[in-house]
Amino acid sequence: MSTYQPLQTALLELEASMKAADLWRMPTPDAEAFASQQPFCIDTMSLPQWIRFVFIARLNALIDARAAMPAKCEVAPAVAAYLQQEKTPAHHQLLIVRAVEKVDQIVTESI
Repeated sequence: MSTYQPLQTALLELEASMKAADLWRMPTPDAEAFASQQPFCIDTMSLPQWIRFVFIARLNALIDARAAMPAKCEVAPAVAAYLQQEKTPAHHQLLIVRAVEKVDQIVTESI
């Protein structure tokens, strides 16, 4: 079975969980922000901005191109730490982290 359809579904679930937690609507980062060399563009974007404008966008581009996935994806721990630090309500934390874990698993197991 192809990785692309399950990944696309998982990304839509992640988007929906972020919308439910009111973490989706935000300004698009400046073009310079995307040039960051730091993990998760931590020096130029908030983590929700990175998830929306970098993580989801890049994975969707790989899906569209039917390209190879990264060798490993381990974003969920950073998301969990961020949401806890920001005191995001527990039910939103759970849904978002589970959605990211699913994306991590699909990408990592795609090899």
